[in-house]
Amino acid sequence: MMAYSLEQLNRMERRPFVAALGTVFEDTPEVAVAVWPQRPFTTVEALHQAMVAVVQGWNRDRQLLLIRAHPELGSRQVMAVDSVAEQTSRGLTQLSAADQARLHNLNRAYREKFGFPFIIAVKSHRWDGQGPVQGGHCIFTALETRLQNSPETEYQRALTEIAAIAHFRLIDRIDT
Repeated sequence: MMAYSLEQLNRMERRPFVAALGTVFEDTPEVAVAVWPQRPFTTVEALHQAMVAVVQGWNRDRQLLLIRAHPELGSRQVMAVDSVAEQTSRGLTQLSAADQARLHNLNRAYREKFGFPFIIAVKSHRWDGQGPVQGGHCIFTALETRLQNSPETEYQRALTEIAAIAHFRLIDRIDT
């Protein structure tokens, strides 16, 4: 994936700007379209905040479409290039059969309870050979713990995790 400077992005016409940033929010180019007129951005954080503000301004139905656009962790389904790279980098595409079955069952339970996939910014986790971990808590534990939350808590958490994923993707795309 090509990296751009913030200066290059700020000078871009709408179409190349959207092509460069349209997948930051899981193949939802409407976010990039909405922030393009707000250029110039002085920092990556300012661009990220503007993009997050677009999503926060959407109604619940539109936000749910974005949430549901995300793939399940460890899934074999076709997914966006960014998602494949993120999950591969954390070993989620090379799980043992037992871990794959466990993750599938947890994903299914989560989707049944909340109506959307479990979303977590996997780049904030590392792989230790026993499972993806962050601060001693593996993704499996996070999934099991979050299954205990209320639907509204998980809805808000999904949006928070999506914002974190988008931030990682912007950092990957923008040379600072």
